Amino acid sequence: MPGLLRGIARTTVIAGTATAVSNRVSRRQAGRWAAQDQEQAAYGAGDDTADRLAQLQQLGALKAQGVLTEAEFERQKARILNGS
Repeated sequence: MPGLLRGIARTTVIAGTATAVSNRVSRRQAGRWAAQDQEQAAYGAGDDTADRLAQLQQLGALKAQGVLTEAEFERQKARILNGS
């Protein structure tokens, strides 16, 4: 019986240690993911603005070439600026 209790106690200690380590790793990984999400959000705003400017430049070039009418140009410009 003492051997059985010793085995149960050892298993309990090992399981408790494994749970503590697992929880710590999970918290650390969640922190890293949160930091990455914040970085992507900060960079995403700049990328969106650059994309919109590029689209507006292309739109202006199409209008200058006579491919788009004034009404089509205004409609597409509003769509780009509104983010739709």
